[in-house]
Amino acid sequence: MRSLLISGDRSGAGKTSVTLAIAGLLAQESAVQTYKVAMDYIDTSYLAGVTGRPSYNLDTFVQTAEETAGLFCYGSEGAEYGIVEGVRGLYEGVDALTDVGSTASVAKMFDLPVILVINARSITRSAAALVKGFAAFDPDIRIEGVILNNVMGERHIGKATKAVEHYCGIPVLGAVPRRQEMELAMRHLGLVPYREGSDTAEFHDRISFITNVIGEYVDIDRIRETAQDRTPRPNAVCGMLDTQPDPSMRIAVAYDEAFNFYYGELNAVLRSLGAEVVHFSPVHDRLPEADGYVFGGGYPELFLEELERNDAMREAVQETAENDVPIYAECGGLMYLTRSLTLEQGWQGRDERLSCEMCGVFAGDTRMPVKKALGYVVGTASFPDGEFLFRGHEFHYSGISMDAGVRYAYRLSRGTGIANGQDGAVVRRTLGAYTHLMPVSSRAMLKSFFGL
Repeated sequence: MRSLLISGDRSGAGKTSVTLAIAGLLAQESAVQTYKVAMDYIDTSYLAGVTGRPSYNLDTFVQTAEETAGLFCYGSEGAEYGIVEGVRGLYEGVDALTDVGSTASVAKMFDLPVILVINARSITRSAAALVKGFAAFDPDIRIEGVILNNVMGERHIGKATKAVEHYCGIPVLGAVPRRQEMELAMRHLGLVPYREGSDTAEFHDRISFITNVIGEYVDIDRIRETAQDRTPRPNAVCGMLDTQPDPSMRIAVAYDEAFNFYYGELNAVLRSLGAEVVHFSPVHDRLPEADGYVFGGGYPELFLEELERNDAMREAVQETAENDVPIYAECGGLMYLTRSLTLEQGWQGRDERLSCEMCGVFAGDTRMPVKKALGYVVGTASFPDGEFLFRGHEFHYSGISMDAGVRYAYRLSRGTGIANGQDGAVVRRTLGAYTHLMPVSSRAMLKSFFGL
Protein backbone atom coordinates (compact mmCIF):
# COMPACT_ATOMS: atom_id res chain seq x y z
CA MET A 1 0.00 0.00 0.00
CA ARG A 2 1.50 3.33 -1.10
CA SER A 3 0.67 5.94 1.53
CA LEU A 4 0.90 9.63 2.32
CA LEU A 5 -0.34 12.00 5.00
CA ILE A 6 -2.30 15.21 4.39
CA SER A 7 -1.99 17.83 7.12
CA GLY A 8 -2.91 21.47 7.53
CA ASP A 9 -1.06 24.46 8.88
CA ARG A 10 -4.01 24.95 11.27
CA SER A 11 -7.64 23.99 11.84
CA GLY A 12 -9.73 25.37 9.01
CA ALA A 13 -6.93 25.21 6.45
CA GLY A 14 -9.10 22.98 4.25
CA LYS A 15 -7.36 19.62 4.77
CA THR A 16 -10.64 17.72 5.28
CA SER A 17 -12.05 18.82 1.91
CA VAL A 18 -8.71 18.20 0.21
CA THR A 19 -8.31 14.75 1.78
CA LEU A 20 -11.90 13.82 0.99
CA ALA A 21 -11.49 14.80 -2.66
CA ILE A 22 -8.12 13.10 -3.14
CA ALA A 23 -9.36 9.88 -1.50
CA GLY A 24 -12.51 9.93 -3.64
CA LEU A 25 -10.62 10.61 -6.86
CA LEU A 26 -8.07 7.85 -6.22
CA ALA A 27 -10.89 5.47 -5.28
CA GLN A 28 -12.40 5.86 -8.75
CA GLU A 29 -9.58 3.67 -10.10
CA SER A 30 -7.92 2.04 -7.06
CA ALA A 31 -8.69 0.54 -3.65
CA VAL A 32 -8.03 3.30 -1.12
CA GLN A 33 -7.70 2.88 2.64
CA THR A 34 -8.11 6.02 4.74
CA TYR A 35 -7.09 6.89 8.29
CA LYS A 36 -7.68 9.87 10.56
CA VAL A 37 -5.27 11.09 13.22
CA ALA A 38 -6.83 11.41 16.70
CA MET A 39 -10.28 10.52 18.00
CA ASP A 40 -12.78 11.72 15.40
CA TYR A 41 -15.95 10.08 14.10
CA ILE A 42 -17.24 12.55 11.55
CA ASP A 43 -14.26 13.01 9.22
CA THR A 44 -13.86 9.23 9.05
CA SER A 45 -17.52 8.88 8.06
CA TYR A 46 -16.82 11.03 4.98
CA LEU A 47 -13.62 9.17 4.13
CA ALA A 48 -15.40 5.83 4.41
CA GLY A 49 -18.30 7.18 2.35
CA VAL A 50 -16.15 8.13 -0.66
CA THR A 51 -13.92 5.02 -0.62
CA GLY A 52 -16.37 2.28 0.39
CA ARG A 53 -13.95 1.01 3.06
CA PRO A 54 -14.03 1.57 6.86
CA SER A 55 -11.73 4.42 7.91
CA TYR A 56 -9.55 3.92 11.00
CA ASN A 57 -8.29 6.34 13.65
CA LEU A 58 -4.64 6.57 14.66
CA ASP A 59 -4.08 8.24 18.04
CA THR A 60 -0.68 8.14 19.73
CA PHE A 61 -2.07 9.35 23.08
CA VAL A 62 -4.78 6.72 23.44
CA GLN A 63 -3.20 3.85 21.50
CA THR A 64 0.09 2.10 22.13
CA ALA A 65 2.62 2.10 19.30
CA GLU A 66 1.80 -1.56 18.68
CA GLU A 67 -1.94 -0.81 18.48
CA THR A 68 -1.40 2.09 16.06
CA ALA A 69 0.87 0.03 13.81
CA GLY A 70 -1.44 -2.98 13.99
CA LEU A 71 -4.48 -0.96 12.94
CA PHE A 72 -2.54 0.70 10.11
CA CYS A 73 -1.45 -2.73 8.88
CA TYR A 74 -4.93 -4.24 9.32
CA GLY A 75 -6.48 -1.53 7.13
CA SER A 76 -3.90 -2.00 4.39
CA GLU A 77 -5.19 -5.45 3.38
CA GLY A 78 -6.27 -5.26 -0.27
CA ALA A 79 -5.56 -1.51 -0.58
CA GLU A 80 -3.34 0.11 -3.20
CA TYR A 81 -3.22 3.55 -1.58
CA GLY A 82 -3.34 4.71 2.02
CA ILE A 83 -4.41 8.28 2.81
CA VAL A 84 -3.97 9.62 6.35
CA GLU A 85 -5.79 12.84 7.29
CA GLY A 86 -4.17 14.86 10.06
CA VAL A 87 -5.82 16.68 12.93
CA ARG A 88 -5.63 20.46 13.43
CA GLY A 89 -2.16 21.83 12.61
CA LEU A 90 0.68 19.43 11.84
CA TYR A 91 2.33 19.83 15.25
CA GLU A 92 -0.68 20.23 17.57
CA GLY A 93 -0.75 17.53 20.26
CA VAL A 94 -1.50 16.87 23.89
CA ASP A 95 1.02 19.40 25.21
CA ALA A 96 3.40 22.11 24.05
CA LEU A 97 6.70 20.25 24.07
CA THR A 98 6.06 16.71 22.75
CA ASP A 99 4.60 15.06 19.66
CA VAL A 100 2.15 12.86 21.60
CA GLY A 101 -1.32 12.87 20.04
CA SER A 102 -0.21 14.96 17.06
CA THR A 103 -0.27 14.45 13.32
CA ALA A 104 3.52 14.74 13.38
CA SER A 105 3.80 11.73 15.70
CA VAL A 106 1.96 9.53 13.18
CA ALA A 107 3.98 10.91 10.27
CA LYS A 108 7.21 10.03 12.08
CA MET A 109 6.02 6.65 13.31
CA PHE A 110 5.51 5.43 9.72
CA ASP A 111 7.94 7.81 7.97
CA LEU A 112 5.09 9.05 5.79
CA PRO A 113 5.52 11.68 3.09
CA VAL A 114 3.51 14.74 4.14
CA ILE A 115 1.46 17.03 1.92
CA LEU A 116 0.90 20.33 3.74
CA VAL A 117 -2.32 22.24 3.03
CA ILE A 118 -1.77 25.96 3.56
CA ASN A 119 -4.49 28.53 4.04
CA ALA A 120 -3.01 30.98 1.54
CA ARG A 121 -5.75 33.56 1.81
CA SER A 122 -4.23 37.04 1.32
CA ILE A 123 -0.61 35.80 1.40
CA THR A 124 1.89 35.05 -1.37
CA ARG A 125 5.58 35.30 -0.38
CA SER A 126 4.62 34.75 3.26
CA ALA A 127 3.36 31.30 2.24
CA ALA A 128 7.01 30.36 1.68
CA ALA A 129 7.94 31.53 5.17
CA LEU A 130 5.11 29.46 6.60
CA VAL A 131 6.14 26.31 4.73
CA LYS A 132 9.82 26.83 5.54
CA GLY A 133 8.99 27.13 9.24
CA PHE A 134 6.96 23.92 9.21
CA ALA A 135 9.70 22.06 7.35
CA ALA A 136 12.50 23.31 9.64
CA PHE A 137 10.61 22.81 12.91
CA ASP A 138 11.24 19.06 12.93
CA PRO A 139 13.76 17.63 10.44
CA ASP A 140 12.28 14.14 10.89
CA ILE A 141 9.08 15.29 9.16
CA ARG A 142 9.25 14.93 5.36
CA ILE A 143 7.07 17.58 3.73
CA GLU A 144 7.04 16.37 0.11
CA GLY A 145 4.39 18.66 -1.32
CA VAL A 146 2.24 21.73 -0.66
CA ILE A 147 -1.35 22.52 -1.61
CA LEU A 148 -2.37 26.18 -1.46
CA ASN A 149 -5.98 26.73 -0.44
CA ASN A 150 -8.24 29.79 -0.63
CA VAL A 151 -6.33 31.43 -3.50
CA MET A 152 -7.81 34.15 -5.71
CA GLY A 153 -6.69 34.36 -9.33
CA GLU A 154 -3.70 33.37 -11.40
CA ARG A 155 -1.49 36.18 -10.09
CA HIS A 156 -2.00 35.03 -6.51
CA ILE A 157 -1.30 31.41 -7.47
CA GLY A 158 1.80 32.30 -9.49
CA LYS A 159 3.46 34.43 -6.80
CA ALA A 160 2.76 32.02 -3.94
CA THR A 161 3.83 28.98 -5.95
CA LYS A 162 7.05 30.61 -7.15
CA ALA A 163 7.94 31.71 -3.60
CA VAL A 164 7.30 28.31 -1.99
CA GLU A 165 9.22 26.37 -4.60
CA HIS A 166 12.14 28.83 -4.68
CA TYR A 167 12.67 29.29 -0.94
CA CYS A 168 11.61 25.84 0.28
CA GLY A 169 12.51 23.50 -2.55
CA ILE A 170 9.14 21.78 -2.07
CA PRO A 171 6.77 21.37 -5.04
CA VAL A 172 3.34 22.97 -5.01
CA LEU A 173 0.96 20.20 -6.08
CA GLY A 174 -2.13 22.34 -6.41
CA ALA A 175 -3.86 25.64 -5.65
CA VAL A 176 -7.55 25.53 -4.77
CA PRO A 177 -9.67 28.64 -5.37
CA ARG A 178 -11.68 30.33 -2.66
CA ARG A 179 -15.37 29.56 -3.18
CA GLN A 180 -18.23 29.52 -0.70
CA GLU A 181 -19.55 26.31 -2.29
CA MET A 182 -16.38 24.52 -1.11
CA GLU A 183 -17.54 24.63 2.52
CA LEU A 184 -18.88 21.41 4.03
CA ALA A 185 -21.99 21.73 6.21
CA MET A 186 -21.08 22.37 9.86
CA ARG A 187 -22.74 21.80 13.23
CA HIS A 188 -21.91 22.29 16.93
CA LEU A 189 -19.69 19.17 17.09
CA GLY A 190 -18.15 19.62 13.64
CA LEU A 191 -19.31 18.51 10.20
CA VAL A 192 -22.77 17.06 9.59
CA PRO A 193 -22.16 13.26 9.73
CA TYR A 194 -22.00 11.51 6.38
CA ARG A 195 -24.68 8.97 7.42
CA GLU A 196 -27.17 11.76 8.09
CA GLY A 197 -26.38 13.96 5.11
CA SER A 198 -26.18 11.12 2.61
CA ASP A 199 -29.97 10.84 2.51
CA THR A 200 -30.23 14.07 0.49
CA ALA A 201 -29.30 14.83 -3.12
CA GLU A 202 -28.02 18.28 -2.09
CA PHE A 203 -25.41 16.65 0.17
CA HIS A 204 -24.11 14.40 -2.62
CA ASP A 205 -24.08 17.35 -5.03
CA ARG A 206 -21.90 19.33 -2.60
CA ILE A 207 -19.46 16.42 -2.20
CA SER A 208 -19.28 16.01 -5.99
CA PHE A 209 -18.72 19.73 -6.48
CA ILE A 210 -15.86 19.84 -3.96
CA THR A 211 -14.27 16.72 -5.45
CA ASN A 212 -14.51 18.03 -9.00
CA VAL A 213 -13.06 21.45 -8.14
CA ILE A 214 -10.13 20.00 -6.21
CA GLY A 215 -9.61 17.43 -8.96
CA GLU A 216 -9.33 20.31 -11.43
CA TYR A 217 -6.82 22.33 -9.42
CA VAL A 218 -4.70 19.59 -7.79
CA ASP A 219 -2.30 17.36 -9.74
CA ILE A 220 -3.56 13.87 -8.87
CA ASP A 221 -0.80 12.16 -10.86
CA ARG A 222 1.84 13.91 -8.74
CA ILE A 223 -0.12 12.97 -5.62
CA ARG A 224 0.12 9.32 -6.68
CA GLU A 225 3.87 9.72 -7.24
CA THR A 226 4.31 11.24 -3.78
CA ALA A 227 2.80 8.20 -2.03
CA GLN A 228 5.30 5.61 -0.78
CA ASP A 229 5.06 2.11 0.67
CA ARG A 230 5.39 2.55 4.43
CA THR A 231 3.07 -0.24 5.59
CA PRO A 232 4.29 -1.87 8.84
CA ARG A 233 4.58 -5.62 9.13
CA PRO A 234 1.67 -7.52 10.72
CA ASN A 235 1.86 -7.73 14.51
CA ALA A 236 -0.21 -9.33 17.28
CA VAL A 237 -2.78 -6.52 17.21
CA CYS A 238 -3.31 -6.90 13.46
CA GLY A 239 -3.94 -10.64 13.86
CA MET A 240 -6.14 -10.07 16.92
CA LEU A 241 -8.77 -8.41 14.72
CA ASP A 242 -9.52 -11.57 12.74
CA THR A 243 -13.18 -12.66 12.91
CA GLN A 244 -13.94 -15.72 15.00
CA PRO A 245 -15.62 -18.45 12.87
CA ASP A 246 -18.38 -19.49 15.32
CA PRO A 247 -20.04 -16.51 17.06
CA SER A 248 -21.11 -17.22 20.62
CA MET A 249 -23.12 -14.03 21.12
CA ARG A 250 -25.24 -11.57 19.14
CA ILE A 251 -24.61 -7.86 19.74
CA ALA A 252 -26.95 -5.24 18.27
CA VAL A 253 -25.46 -1.81 17.51
CA ALA A 254 -27.70 1.27 17.22
CA TYR A 255 -26.93 2.92 13.89
CA ASP A 256 -29.04 5.59 12.19
CA GLU A 257 -29.20 9.35 11.70
CA ALA A 258 -29.28 9.92 15.50
CA PHE A 259 -26.57 7.43 16.52
CA ASN A 260 -23.58 7.00 14.20
CA PHE A 261 -20.44 7.97 16.12
CA TYR A 262 -18.48 4.72 15.90
CA TYR A 263 -14.86 3.91 15.21
CA GLY A 264 -14.26 1.95 12.03
CA GLU A 265 -12.83 -1.07 13.83
CA LEU A 266 -15.70 -1.58 16.34
CA ASN A 267 -17.36 -4.34 14.33
CA ALA A 268 -14.01 -6.05 13.74
CA VAL A 269 -13.19 -5.97 17.46
CA LEU A 270 -16.59 -7.37 18.46
CA ARG A 271 -16.36 -10.10 15.82
CA SER A 272 -12.83 -10.95 16.93
CA LEU A 273 -14.26 -11.54 20.41
CA GLY A 274 -16.76 -14.04 19.03
CA ALA A 275 -19.82 -11.84 18.48
CA GLU A 276 -22.21 -11.58 15.56
CA VAL A 277 -22.95 -7.89 14.92
CA VAL A 278 -26.31 -6.54 13.70
CA HIS A 279 -27.49 -2.95 13.29
CA PHE A 280 -30.81 -1.33 14.20
CA SER A 281 -32.39 2.13 14.31
CA PRO A 282 -33.75 3.60 17.58
CA VAL A 283 -35.57 6.18 15.45
CA HIS A 284 -37.36 3.78 13.08
CA ASP A 285 -37.19 0.15 14.27
CA ARG A 286 -38.24 -2.24 16.98
CA LEU A 287 -35.50 -3.46 19.32
CA PRO A 288 -34.03 -6.67 17.81
CA GLU A 289 -33.33 -9.75 19.90
CA ALA A 290 -29.71 -9.87 21.00
CA ASP A 291 -27.42 -10.89 23.85
CA GLY A 292 -26.04 -7.37 24.22
CA TYR A 293 -26.52 -3.84 22.88
CA VAL A 294 -24.39 -0.82 21.98
CA PHE A 295 -25.74 2.74 21.81
CA GLY A 296 -22.98 4.97 20.45
CA GLY A 297 -22.72 8.72 20.27
CA GLY A 298 -24.40 10.97 17.76
CA TYR A 299 -27.01 13.72 17.64
CA PRO A 300 -30.07 12.48 19.58
CA GLU A 301 -30.80 16.13 20.43
CA LEU A 302 -31.68 16.75 16.78
CA PHE A 303 -34.16 13.85 16.63
CA LEU A 304 -35.81 14.19 20.04
CA GLU A 305 -39.42 14.06 18.93
CA GLU A 306 -38.79 11.11 16.58
CA LEU A 307 -37.03 9.19 19.37
CA GLU A 308 -39.84 9.97 21.81
CA ARG A 309 -42.51 8.87 19.32
CA ASN A 310 -40.91 5.42 19.03
CA ASP A 311 -42.19 4.47 22.47
CA ALA A 312 -42.07 0.75 21.61
CA MET A 313 -38.30 1.07 21.28
CA ARG A 314 -37.91 3.07 24.50
CA GLU A 315 -40.05 0.65 26.50
CA ALA A 316 -38.18 -2.35 25.08
CA VAL A 317 -34.81 -0.82 26.00
CA GLN A 318 -35.98 -0.22 29.57
CA GLU A 319 -37.34 -3.76 29.87
CA THR A 320 -34.13 -5.20 28.42
CA ALA A 321 -32.07 -3.31 30.99
CA GLU A 322 -34.30 -4.61 33.81
CA ASN A 323 -33.72 -8.15 32.51
CA ASP A 324 -29.96 -7.81 33.10
CA VAL A 325 -29.00 -7.84 29.41
CA PRO A 326 -25.70 -5.93 28.95
CA ILE A 327 -26.16 -2.49 27.38
CA TYR A 328 -23.17 -0.24 26.67
CA ALA A 329 -23.83 3.44 25.87
CA GLU A 330 -21.54 6.38 25.04
CA CYS A 331 -22.38 10.09 25.12
CA GLY A 332 -25.47 10.41 22.87
CA GLY A 333 -26.37 6.84 23.77
CA LEU A 334 -26.09 7.72 27.47
CA MET A 335 -28.36 10.75 26.93
CA TYR A 336 -30.94 8.50 25.25
CA LEU A 337 -30.97 6.16 28.26
CA THR A 338 -31.80 8.93 30.77
CA ARG A 339 -35.37 9.86 31.74
CA SER A 340 -35.60 12.99 29.59
CA LEU A 341 -33.64 15.26 27.29
CA THR A 342 -34.34 19.00 27.38
CA LEU A 343 -33.21 21.62 24.89
CA GLU A 344 -33.24 25.12 26.34
CA GLN A 345 -34.73 28.08 24.50
CA GLY A 346 -32.13 29.64 22.21
CA TRP A 347 -30.10 26.45 21.74
CA GLN A 348 -29.31 26.20 18.02
CA GLY A 349 -31.80 29.06 17.42
CA ARG A 350 -34.75 27.37 19.16
CA ASP A 351 -37.76 29.66 19.76
CA GLU A 352 -38.89 27.71 22.81
CA ARG A 353 -37.82 25.08 25.30
CA LEU A 354 -38.32 21.45 24.25
CA SER A 355 -38.33 18.46 26.61
CA CYS A 356 -38.92 14.85 25.52
CA GLU A 357 -39.08 11.55 27.34
CA MET A 358 -36.24 9.13 26.75
CA CYS A 359 -35.77 5.50 27.90
CA GLY A 360 -35.55 6.04 31.65
CA VAL A 361 -32.92 3.38 32.29
CA PHE A 362 -30.85 5.86 34.30
CA ALA A 363 -32.34 7.93 37.12
CA GLY A 364 -31.24 11.20 35.64
CA ASP A 365 -32.20 13.96 33.19
CA THR A 366 -30.19 15.48 30.34
CA ARG A 367 -30.08 19.18 29.52
CA MET A 368 -28.54 21.15 26.65
CA PRO A 369 -26.61 23.31 26.44
CA VAL A 370 -24.10 23.32 29.24
CA LYS A 371 -20.42 24.30 29.19
CA LYS A 372 -18.55 22.40 26.48
CA ALA A 373 -16.46 19.43 27.61
CA LEU A 374 -13.72 18.61 25.11
CA GLY A 375 -10.51 16.65 25.48
CA TYR A 376 -8.78 13.43 26.34
CA VAL A 377 -9.94 11.26 29.24
CA VAL A 378 -7.81 9.02 31.45
CA GLY A 379 -9.32 6.76 34.07
CA THR A 380 -9.85 3.43 35.76
CA ALA A 381 -12.86 1.17 35.16
CA SER A 382 -14.02 -1.11 37.96
CA PHE A 383 -15.77 -4.20 36.59
CA PRO A 384 -16.80 -7.33 38.53
CA ASP A 385 -13.79 -9.28 37.20
CA GLY A 386 -11.17 -6.58 37.78
CA GLU A 387 -9.97 -3.05 37.11
CA PHE A 388 -8.93 -1.64 33.74
CA LEU A 389 -6.87 1.44 32.99
CA PHE A 390 -8.20 3.29 29.95
CA ARG A 391 -7.78 6.39 27.83
CA GLY A 392 -10.45 7.98 25.70
CA HIS A 393 -12.07 11.23 24.66
CA GLU A 394 -15.14 13.34 25.49
CA PHE A 395 -16.88 16.04 23.48
CA HIS A 396 -20.33 17.26 24.48
CA TYR A 397 -22.49 20.29 25.21
CA SER A 398 -24.93 18.40 27.44
CA GLY A 399 -25.04 17.74 31.15
CA ILE A 400 -26.85 15.07 33.18
CA SER A 401 -28.33 15.52 36.65
CA MET A 402 -28.32 12.07 38.22
CA ASP A 403 -30.38 11.22 41.30
CA ALA A 404 -28.52 10.52 44.52
CA GLY A 405 -27.15 6.99 44.90
CA VAL A 406 -26.17 6.39 41.26
CA ARG A 407 -23.14 4.09 41.04
CA TYR A 408 -20.21 4.86 38.74
CA ALA A 409 -17.75 2.38 37.23
CA TYR A 410 -15.22 4.95 35.94
CA ARG A 411 -12.91 7.12 38.05
CA LEU A 412 -11.25 9.81 35.94
CA SER A 413 -7.84 11.32 36.62
CA ARG A 414 -8.28 13.48 33.51
CA GLY A 415 -11.58 14.64 32.06
CA THR A 416 -15.02 15.76 33.22
CA GLY A 417 -17.31 12.73 32.88
CA ILE A 418 -20.86 12.85 34.21
CA ALA A 419 -20.07 14.47 37.56
CA ASN A 420 -16.88 15.48 39.37
CA GLY A 421 -14.58 13.08 37.56
CA GLN A 422 -17.02 10.21 37.82
CA ASP A 423 -18.28 8.54 34.66
CA GLY A 424 -19.71 5.23 33.52
CA ALA A 425 -23.03 5.22 35.39
CA VAL A 426 -24.16 1.66 36.14
CA VAL A 427 -27.65 0.22 36.54
CA ARG A 428 -27.76 -3.57 36.72
CA ARG A 429 -25.79 -4.57 33.57
CA THR A 430 -26.19 -1.24 31.76
CA LEU A 431 -23.26 1.20 31.60
CA GLY A 432 -23.49 4.72 30.20
CA ALA A 433 -20.57 7.16 29.93
CA TYR A 434 -19.59 10.42 28.31
CA THR A 435 -16.19 8.84 27.64
CA HIS A 436 -15.66 7.56 24.11
CA LEU A 437 -13.39 4.50 24.00
CA MET A 438 -11.29 3.35 21.04
CA PRO A 439 -12.21 -0.32 20.46
CA VAL A 440 -8.69 -1.64 19.81
CA SER A 441 -7.31 -0.02 22.97
CA SER A 442 -10.36 -1.04 25.05
CA ARG A 443 -10.82 -4.56 23.69
CA ALA A 444 -10.27 -6.15 27.12
CA MET A 445 -12.91 -3.85 28.66
CA LEU A 446 -15.47 -4.72 25.98
CA LYS A 447 -14.72 -8.43 26.43
CA SER A 448 -15.23 -8.15 30.18
CA PHE A 449 -18.40 -6.05 29.93
CA PHE A 450 -20.19 -8.32 27.47
CA GLY A 451 -18.81 -11.53 28.95
CA LEU A 452 -17.25 -12.64 25.67
